[in-house]
Amino acid sequence: MVKLVLLRHGQSIANKKNEYTGWSDVPLTPLGEEQARAAGRLLKSTNIQFSDVHTSILVRVIKTANIVLEEINQLLIPEHKTWRLNERHYGALRGLNKDYTRKIYGKKQVALWRRSYYSIPPKLEQFDDDRRYQNIPHDLLPLSESLEMASNRILPYWNDEIAPRLKQGKNQLVVAHGSSLRALLKYLEKISDEGIDGVEVYNGEPIIYTLDDKTLDVVEKEVLSFND
Repeated sequence: MVKLVLLRHGQSIANKKNEYTGWSDVPLTPLGEEQARAAGRLLKSTNIQFSDVHTSILVRVIKTANIVLEEINQLLIPEHKTWRLNERHYGALRGLNKDYTRKIYGKKQVALWRRSYYSIPPKLEQFDDDRRYQNIPHDLLPLSESLEMASNRILPYWNDEIAPRLKQGKNQLVVAHGSSLRALLKYLEKISDEGIDGVEVYNGEPIIYTLDDKTLDVVEKEVLSFND
């Protein structure tokens, strides 16, 4: 058996303002930093020793991961940063308040954009000029994404980088975002396209999977909450 832990970053400033974030880079709030520390304390109590940590290339995730690693005394492990674990791209919705978009587009449409597996938010006119993405072919960079599209960019990284390490019996920690983790949950738990609509991943609550180290089938799942 091998352990896989998925963790959503602590509260960000955009979370606090109830804004769409996507690939925008926003920092953690003080509460978000405390949530990361609390997540670290919860993980420390499990005594899981990780071989690697995987993150997106957005600061709210990187900061969360570093705080957690410090709390569990595992700052020494390799940290792999990849754009493929970035949050789902919300296109032209980014930076907008979610309640405001409900007034403009209607509650039903916003619910589809936020939770449907296939619905694509309005696109940006052009991609941002950002050094983090300079070496990535432009045809791979989205102007907006459905959860399905996000899943299609995340799963190659899972197959190439995370799954092989798990099959070697190496415990892995993945710190990412609400939607990118929902995509991994859907894959791991074989959740239907319709069923993923009701799945939520909360800030700073570690999800611990015990996996068969040959098939990577889920043997056990546990969610740690600092509210318990």
